[in-house]
Amino acid sequence: MSDVVALISAARPDLDVRLAFLDLSAPSVEQVVDAIAAQGHTHAVVVPLLLGSAFHARIDLPALLATARTRHPHLHLTQADVLAPDHRLIAALRDRALEALASGDERSASGARLRRIARDAHDGVPLGGTEPIGIAVAAVGSSSEAANSRTGWVARQLAAATGWRTEICFATTEPSVTEAVSRLRARGAGRILVAPWFLAPGLLTDRLAAGAPGLTHARVIGSHPALADIVWNRYDAALAATLTLSA
Repeated sequence: MSDVVALISAARPDLDVRLAFLDLSAPSVEQVVDAIAAQGHTHAVVVPLLLGSAFHARIDLPALLATARTRHPHLHLTQADVLAPDHRLIAALRDRALEALASGDERSASGARLRRIARDAHDGVPLGGTEPIGIAVAAVGSSSEAANSRTGWVARQLAAATGWRTEICFATTEPSVTEAVSRLRARGAGRILVAPWFLAPGLLTDRLAAGAPGLTHARVIGSHPALADIVWNRYDAALAATLTLSA
């Protein structure tokens, strides 16, 4: 995530960009808010580095910011929208899958070569081969059916963009990666890849890898160039809305 934030910061070096974590790691949201308040900032836009609007985005973060506003009444805090849905993230997921599907010299293929490979793979045939590609799109999983259904949207968009067969699976709920792989095989996929719908690796991607140890797992989205554009789009939209309301 530090690499991601470095990418975001480099796109607009005139702005103060800081990384905060909702839990498990430091610095926490509270620590970062306290620090910017102590340094005299009067407004901050908080962009959730989240791929869906589930509990963290709808409950955890708003509660943390509400408490922070009480501590720092002169600091205006604006929460921006989450990163997804966005077709640029689908393209990033496709790029990570293509990197994993490629082999030999193609592992270091340029962007143009990856786009050509994507065109070659549009009918679900990997890099000139004959086996249809199956992609298990793997996400965290949520107690919210609406949040889980959005992973289905991701898989459908990836299939539409590439011609690959796709199924969804989750690290914390059903269907599991094993179930997704079984469904892809039943649909005739000969080469199967797990594509994690995650920004960063961690315990849950490790769990997915353990659930399908014999398969290739693509890299997480990570510091893909599209991510900086999306974050700044969310920032600009939130800032514009705040200025409109205060006008």
